Amino acid sequence: MDTGRGYRSGGMLALLALQAVSEYCRLERKPPVTAGLVAANTLIYLRVPAFLDNILPTLDQVLFNADLIVRHKDLKRFVLSAFYHIGEHHLVYNMFSLLWKGIRLENSMGSTEFASLVAALVVMSQGITLLLSKCLLVFFDYERAYYNEYAAGFSGVLFGMKVILNSQSDSDAYVHGVPVPARFAAWAELILIQMLVPGVSFIGHLGGILAGLLYLHLKASYSGPDPLTKIFRGLTSILGWPLRFVQHLYRPRRRRISGRGTVGGTQRRTAYVWRCSECTYDNSGRLDVCEMCGSSRDDDGLPSPDLSGQTPELSLEELRSRRVQRFIR
Repeated sequence: MDTGRGYRSGGMLALLALQAVSEYCRLERKPPVTAGLVAANTLIYLRVPAFLDNILPTLDQVLFNADLIVRHKDLKRFVLSAFYHIGEHHLVYNMFSLLWKGIRLENSMGSTEFASLVAALVVMSQGITLLLSKCLLVFFDYERAYYNEYAAGFSGVLFGMKVILNSQSDSDAYVHGVPVPARFAAWAELILIQMLVPGVSFIGHLGGILAGLLYLHLKASYSGPDPLTKIFRGLTSILGWPLRFVQHLYRPRRRRISGRGTVGGTQRRTAYVWRCSECTYDNSGRLDVCEMCGSSRDDDGLPSPDLSGQTPELSLEELRSRRVQRFIR
């Protein structure tokens, strides 16, 4: 097993990149968490850029092993083993599955809740796998088969996602071309993969399915907001504050216009001006009551003599100017 830097890449990684770009280009909303997970798993496998090779542990140092985790309390193996893959086929198959499931779940749940879902499934699937391995050792003495088994990969989380994605569906799903009820698709895939690829971690996949069921149970029984979602929202708000601050600094500001009147070059026009027969005040043709004395307009209200020989329509500014000049006189 090669654990050094720079795994040799064949054409499957290029196919994965092409598929990822194709999926994202046709989406109106680009799910960032799914994209980040695909990129993170791929970069960890390739160990590029170069500085990652100096800070990332090797595959042998993070392979999931229940015996080593319990004996040494090795949280590194417990968490990081989910993001490491043994070979190119293993990585590409899991990332294709992550693209399909992640895009649908993230678009339906929202990025923050989806991120909390992934974190919960990583911890729960790994924890259940560890618990199952320990139980098989204690009750059935299955030490070599499961307790000392080495495993890695994102498959446990993907099985949990499959359970959650199909939990509300009553239609059939296709598992490697075989139609099965959607609620049982994860179980069918568990058995079918074990038959086709006997070397995969059966207990790791089973732990993922049980983690998905546990997540659904906890979600249904807990009426309040998801604590993990609240934590992720808080972190997102904190991490996004510098970006929002910079955007605020460089955002073009609109000039504030004060006062009354219309904005732009157009002006409202008065259709007609009439003079009050009581106080001789010029009023807009739209008014039936004199603005100055309150007298009602009647047939005796004559057009203003100042308007003789001119167009009957005046702008409001012109009308105000005439009123001011009249009182000055």
